[in-house]
Amino acid sequence: MSKTLPQLLRREQVAFLVRDRRAWGDHLNRVSSFLGEGLQAAEPAHPVLILGAGSGLEVPWDLAPPLTTGWDADPWSRVWTLLRHRRWAPWVFEDLTGGLADLEAAARRAAVEPWSQRRRPMAVASRRLAALLPYLLPEPAALQGWISSHRPGTILVANVMGQFGVVAERIVETTLGGRPWLEDPEQVDPLAEALERWTRRALTRFLGVLRESGAELWLVHDRAVVWGGGSVEVGPWEDDWTRQLHASGAELEVSDALAGVDVPTVLTGGSLELTRKKRWIWPLTHGQRHLVEALALRRRG
Repeated sequence: MSKTLPQLLRREQVAFLVRDRRAWGDHLNRVSSFLGEGLQAAEPAHPVLILGAGSGLEVPWDLAPPLTTGWDADPWSRVWTLLRHRRWAPWVFEDLTGGLADLEAAARRAAVEPWSQRRRPMAVASRRLAALLPYLLPEPAALQGWISSHRPGTILVANVMGQFGVVAERIVETTLGGRPWLEDPEQVDPLAEALERWTRRALTRFLGVLRESGAELWLVHDRAVVWGGGSVEVGPWEDDWTRQLHASGAELEVSDALAGVDVPTVLTGGSLELTRKKRWIWPLTHGQRHLVEALALRRRG
């Protein structure tokens, strides 16, 4: 696992927890209710796995069956869950993508000359890393191994998939020693584009493991990030999430949190069918709102 990942996740979790959550009440209730429904629907005789369990803020552990395991790479996540829910659950501290250690190693090779150990100029390091990224193939072997060993009947994915790209960016920035991204949005940024393709591969392979797990799935994740101060509302469900957003007032900028991956398309078919689907706005902070997607998929028959 990446040496940087636990520290980055802990920093992100602390920043998340210290924000003013007074405007989040509706969002937290929606997430907790949805995940709680998944926990109550789980068969108690079969293991349950909660991916991205975090500090337990969004997960109603009081509804979790006895054979429930949490998964979060931040070693403090289990302690926070204990303090919040009085539940010392079994836990896995691993990278869900299976690719962040390789990403960090590639960024380090790009950043430092091996013969002199001097740091390369940022522009040079960025070009080298952009050239290396297409050869990195994230493989969630730890997750696949756990599923093969424990055969969970239900898997919850608690607001973690939208963080794959964010954490990858932070690892690149930390390893390269600054922000390598081009500031001009009109310019083509080879590194940003290569990292987005890496994120797409990581998400697709992660979802593939879930699809092949045989478990029923309950997923909550950021579908998009909406920037700007204008009002925005979510209309009736559309398969194309961009058609569901209705904005008025100031111009808004919308970014795709999942690097172009459509979760229902990847997961449905075969033995899984989509039984629940919701989207809503989460007002994270001033000028930044997230479009959240919640999906439930069950085995046919």
